[in-house]
Amino acid sequence: MAKDVKSKNIIDSIMYSYSTSSNPLEEENRILKETVTRLKEETERFKQNPLMVCEVREVFNKNAMIKIPNGNQFLVNISNECEKLSAGDIVLVEQKNLTIIRKTPVTRKFNIEKFVIVEKPTITWEEIGGLSQQVQEIKEVVELPLKRPELFRKIGITPPKGMLLYGEPGTGKTMLAKAVAASTNSTFIEVVGSELVQKFIGEGAKLVKEIFEFARKRAPAIIFIDEIDSLAAKRMEVGTSGEREVNRTFMQLLAELDGFKPLGNVKVIGATNRKDILDPAIIRPGRLDRLLNIPIPNQQARIDIFKIHTKRMTFDKIINFEALSANMEGFSGAEIKAVCTEAGYFAIRENRSFVTKDDFAKATEKVKKAEELEGKDYMGMFG
Repeated sequence: MAKDVKSKNIIDSIMYSYSTSSNPLEEENRILKETVTRLKEETERFKQNPLMVCEVREVFNKNAMIKIPNGNQFLVNISNECEKLSAGDIVLVEQKNLTIIRKTPVTRKFNIEKFVIVEKPTITWEEIGGLSQQVQEIKEVVELPLKRPELFRKIGITPPKGMLLYGEPGTGKTMLAKAVAASTNSTFIEVVGSELVQKFIGEGAKLVKEIFEFARKRAPAIIFIDEIDSLAAKRMEVGTSGEREVNRTFMQLLAELDGFKPLGNVKVIGATNRKDILDPAIIRPGRLDRLLNIPIPNQQARIDIFKIHTKRMTFDKIINFEALSANMEGFSGAEIKAVCTEAGYFAIRENRSFVTKDDFAKATEKVKKAEELEGKDYMGMFG
């Protein structure tokens, strides 16, 4: 379409020249030469390498220290046409020799809501079964300071900044964090530690800083860091560039917990399946120093969880929860929920509107087999 418009403009120019010029052939030749020159300039422009976006770290007269996107830093020249620069500016540089061409108004801030899950959870304490002791403790550490901060001011103590939930997968760590966010009407900001490190090489520390700034603006807020062990594992003296990047991101997290700006109505909850590999710095007093174990449910806890997930289900007759729960020894809360879902599917396949004891028995066996198969696959990785 654009080419058709250009061709029409050229033809119009030639026709106009014929009508106004005493020598139409010379005028046509001039227009064609100008057109060829413009096309050559446009072709050369297409051949040019794109400019790279970098950050200025320091300025030294006609030179500057810049940080390129992969994290490396270089001392480079500043072109004469470039306006005055200062540390922190975002600039466009030529890719071959990294000469700074000009400053750009590109923002350095992330759109945080694109990289984290932000929600207002609706999970209630009644939806969590078998964790009454853990619920009580998380209420004291997180809920009470947010709901009644005057109690801590009267006593003259500073409430904990956050806590660490640890235990096997599927035991309810995320549910507890969401429930306390719902009970305090807090903004729930969920961050996955492994994704934070993998997706944002060179930018992880900056993103952590902006997540905390975002949380302060949306306070009261709870920052929930899942898989925190991928970010806060024990540090090594030497390592690859990737490991150094993880360390930089981790150091920024520690700085935010300690920081000059008080967290106020922002609480941090970390979750991990591997407490044993965490760096002692993250769980020392003043940081995530309240450690809460979320265990695999015992018999009574399994009954409580089972009742929660079946309260809307229809049965053909009274179900013996004790007997069914006894067959789920070692199941996590997530696996008990999976049993209820599978039992419902067995009923649907037989076109029934109710669930039977046999449905639960078959569902329990199915989940057990899936767990055993997963265990075999895991062991197969080691020979």
